Amino acid sequence: MTGEMFLGMEMKYWLIIGFIGQLTFGARFIVQWICSEFRQESHIPVAFWYLSIVGGLILLMYAISRQDPVFIMGQSMGVLIYARNLRLIYKKKRRRTTFKQSVELSGT
Repeated sequence: MTGEMFLGMEMKYWLIIGFIGQLTFGARFIVQWICSEFRQESHIPVAFWYLSIVGGLILLMYAISRQDPVFIMGQSMGVLIYARNLRLIYKKKRRRTTFKQSVELSGT
């Protein structure tokens, strides 16, 4: 006898996927804590945002399997915000690199 299915997978496997997503998502806080302790100041490393996206996407898949609209909306919005933060970080780095190169070329 098989249990409920979603996308060809039994729900018990989706439960495992949900726990993996939660562990990945939770790991971001451990990474942030270790980084902050190392720097002796509050700091959010880029890895925090990558873990947020990966964990958020896994949790979104789990939420879809559960057909939970509240959970789906929450994870969808979060993933968009995490991706936006990464975009802003890389945009700032690109500006700094461009400025540094222009200063080096001008010889000042």
